[in-house]
Order: sequence, then C-alpha cells, then structure tokens
Amino acid sequence: MKYANLILEKEDGIGILTMNRPEALNALNMDVLKDLKQAVADIAADDEIKALIITGAGKAFVAGADIKAMQPLNPVQARNFGIFGHTILRDIEKLEIPVIAAINGFALGGGCELAMAADIRLASEKAKFGQPEVGLGITPGFGGTQRLPRIVGEGIARELIFTAD
Repeated sequence: MKYANLILEKEDGIGILTMNRPEALNALNMDVLKDLKQAVADIAADDEIKALIITGAGKAFVAGADIKAMQPLNPVQARNFGIFGHTILRDIEKLEIPVIAAINGFALGGGCELAMAADIRLASEKAKFGQPEVGLGITPGFGGTQRLPRIVGEGIARELIFTAD
C-alpha cells in the first residue's frame, strides 16, 4: 500500500502509520486527507493488523491544517474540508482495533484532533498540544470541540478552545 504523504508499515500484527510530510510539519491538506482516508480503509480491511500506532515523521506529529492550502478556499470549500477531515477522524474512532497516537512534537489544530481520535495518546517530552484555530478566527473543524471535553473535561476544553492555547 503506497501513499504519497503517509507510510504504512506492518510488524507483528501492529500497523504503524506515519504522517510523512515533514517539510511542512506534516500539515494537513486535501492530498494528505485523501491518503489518510484510504489508509484507514485499508487498515480496516486488513485482518493482519491487530492494533495501530499513528505518529509523525520529523519534529511534528501534525502541526494542523496547511494554512497555505486553506487560504484560497472559499467558505463552502473550507466547510467541505472540515467535514472531510471530521469524517476521517470518525473512521479512525470506528476502527475495531486499538489506536495509539504516538505524539512526537507539534499536535496542533487538526493534529491535536487526530490525536484525540485515538484510543490512547502517548506524548514525548517534545510534544506540544493546542487548538489555535480561534486565533485564526475559526473553530476546530474536525470534531475537536466534541472530542476535547470527553478527554479533559468541559471547563478545560472551553479554556483551551476559547484562548487558542
């Protein structure tokens, strides 16, 4: 299984999915999301994969949405981008295997939301989490406003989302 922006490896029943766009801190654009959608479908259909680890190449897990790719989008295209990302994260949540996010650096915006879609999150000392969307005048678009309160509680979730921390 080949993807332009991901690497999927299998070892002893464990799938290791690496977000592989380190030159852009693994930022999410439509091409990355399409690869991720296909990879999740491939993993769901692979009876040999009994657990999945998601990580990022280089110094980031996923630094969020690719702002350069988002700038030319009109409001409808931006909304569709968010819906597509949310759908993929729901697909990850629905996998019938344990999913572990191994966070090795920045997990911001959509990257933080990707980590939240995992069953377990393991963070290195270099990990940095955040929902900075409000600083850009938008809300988390991949379902982070629903996932974050389930993980950290409603009060902390509101503080993180409202303050762009």
